[in-house]
Amino acid sequence: MINNIKTVFSIKDLENLSGIKAHTIRIWEKRYNILEPMRTDTNIRLYNLKNLQKLLNITLLHQYGYKISKIATYSEEKIQQLIREIISKKNSQNFAINSFKMAMMNFDQEIFFNTFDWLISEKTFKEVFKDHFLPLLKELGLLWQSETITPANEHFMSHLIKQKIIIHTESLQILKPTKTDKVFVLSLPLNEIHEIGLLYLQYEILLQGYKTVYLGESMPIENLEDLTKHFENITFVSFMTIQPDRNIINQYVKTMEEKLLKGNNEIWLMGSMTEHIDRDNLSEKIRVFSSMDETINQI
Repeated sequence: MINNIKTVFSIKDLENLSGIKAHTIRIWEKRYNILEPMRTDTNIRLYNLKNLQKLLNITLLHQYGYKISKIATYSEEKIQQLIREIISKKNSQNFAINSFKMAMMNFDQEIFFNTFDWLISEKTFKEVFKDHFLPLLKELGLLWQSETITPANEHFMSHLIKQKIIIHTESLQILKPTKTDKVFVLSLPLNEIHEIGLLYLQYEILLQGYKTVYLGESMPIENLEDLTKHFENITFVSFMTIQPDRNIINQYVKTMEEKLLKGNNEIWLMGSMTEHIDRDNLSEKIRVFSSMDETINQI
């Protein structure tokens, strides 16, 4: 059984999840009676998952030009009908992200898979990741920091996204590489657990026809050095989101340089911790990228 699961939300939680200011939600509630909150003994509003679902649907209709005063007169069935019409247009980024949020809050894999299947029927996986998963992941980070969602919510959604990346990556891994001038070795530093960016980057590299060796989380530099005995012209790729610590990151990068930069090998680094790297003394064979797009363009 999963503990510490949120099924009751404050008005601030609703603001964080919907993007609608708490003040506006109160006005909509008072003027149009769109939500039916519970009340504590001290008269504080609390909302359940049904309220959250309704607010997300109302928010989407509002974004598509429907007035709140009009939406308030609609039945639940009418709102669902209008939502389905929006879905049929196949162009609603907000609907997809809201659906993924509801899948997360309800721990509902079916909602996730149905939403993904709808998206992938019209878009490439690359487009789905860029247009929907990437904005969603950024938002999940903020929702977790504000304690609007629990770690269980975040882990549930992250795992499903990882699963989709791995499935689509496998279809490329079985193909023979068309480019043989270099091999990409992908890994994360010790105690670095944020893997989705690295997993997706492997997909992009394979899409370009290169061979990849994916080593994943917590890989010591000494073990990466073993790869230099098996391959020539290696590009070592790593994300540094929470590790190494800012106090040791320059020494860590120096060790990477000493151990891995043999022959024509290169090192590509990205992630928020790279802002603490001293660029002045960096080898020209070490590249630090500020965004996923910048990295992909360099492949």
